[in-house]
Amino acid sequence: MTTYLIEIPHSENTAECQHVIKLFVESGSHLLSHAYWGCKSGVHKSMFISEFNNKEEALQIVPPFLRRNANIIELIKFSNTDIQQFAEANKQQGVVE
Repeated sequence: MTTYLIEIPHSENTAECQHVIKLFVESGSHLLSHAYWGCKSGVHKSMFISEFNNKEEALQIVPPFLRRNANIIELIKFSNTDIQQFAEANKQQGVVE
């Protein structure tokens, strides 16, 4: 399975923040218990990290009324070998570090 970050933005209006939370509660979405909210830091998004088979499956977990604004981001980790290969490729292409 692949790990995805799901971001669901909303406006900075306090009433909208509360409305989005209410929509999650009313939808019965289990995501609410796993949500991170950036509102206190001025980043008005709810965020989740979870594993899915594909991007479409990740989007289906978002309540329908919030899907159009959702960002689904595939997350990967680079190994030390990957990083070394990138550095070598950059050297060969003349990219200055």
